[in-house]
Amino acid sequence: MSDIGQPSSARLADVARHAGVSSATVSRALSRPEMVTEATRIAVMEAVAATGYRVNQAARNLRKQRTGAIVALVPNLSNPFFARILAGMGQELGAAGYDLLVGDTRDGGGKHVTLNRFLDPSRADGIILLDGQVTEADLAAVPSAPPLIMACEWIRGAALPRVVLDNASGAEMATRHLLDLGHRRISWIGGPQENVLHGARLEGVSRVMGRAPDGYAGDFTLQAGASAARDWLAQPPSERPTGIVAFSDESAAGFMGVLQRNGVAIPDEVSIVGFDGIDWVAHLAVPLTTVRQPKFRLGQTAAQTLLAHMRGKAALSTMLMPELVIRESSAAAPG
Repeated sequence: MSDIGQPSSARLADVARHAGVSSATVSRALSRPEMVTEATRIAVMEAVAATGYRVNQAARNLRKQRTGAIVALVPNLSNPFFARILAGMGQELGAAGYDLLVGDTRDGGGKHVTLNRFLDPSRADGIILLDGQVTEADLAAVPSAPPLIMACEWIRGAALPRVVLDNASGAEMATRHLLDLGHRRISWIGGPQENVLHGARLEGVSRVMGRAPDGYAGDFTLQAGASAARDWLAQPPSERPTGIVAFSDESAAGFMGVLQRNGVAIPDEVSIVGFDGIDWVAHLAVPLTTVRQPKFRLGQTAAQTLLAHMRGKAALSTMLMPELVIRESSAAAPG
């Protein structure tokens, strides 16, 4: 089966002749560029451009028994947090000759249906799983799954390579910032109780406070923040927390919106710190102080880790550090 896209296209031998190398070297330069020198790779790519050679990727994939696709499984595609992570993955995977496909694991039903659909070697050469709600039993139900790593979230106890944020340290940064501003009644707006991110971020708050303070239940959404705000308003003023660590920027924004509509001044009456570093929270009426994740780099690193795993190399787990971005939603404690 030929690699040529059209019968009249340039041939591999034409590229080799133009570059002054063998056909085998051209093939290596196109499929495994790390196997040739930089000078050879440049010469081959210049020859490809000069001859108009086009690779028939479908034919190549069929011969190699590969799909040419990597699937990222995301727990909620409507959450803008994932956009930059996917962009980082796409850039890295595209450079390696793979297409990035995205699936949403929040399908309203059992996760096995979604996993069986995607964890299939005939559909993808590798999987990047960003959903910590998936269980080891879910994965075990698909024994022939392609190479898989985890990113952002993770499955407790699973022996899988993962690329994640130091979530506890991020929550520590947020809490210490509020303490340094004089806040002593500090609370949090959480995620789902069983979610690994909720647990890690609550651990960070608790380390700084010396205990696990009371908080408001949530699920990382705008609606959860709005619900927490209504609970905050229902408390006696003398008992209301003056500092809030929201475990997501969306929850922080939902919390702020309800309070502002009810005449509460932010940060004069309550300071709020979010988590994630979503771009649009810098443009709220009161720009949000937040713990920023290096989202693009996280996506790049996840892609690099999966590619190493697929090549049989050691795929080491990586933990990235966040940074605290101070804006106008946090200020000295009232009084």
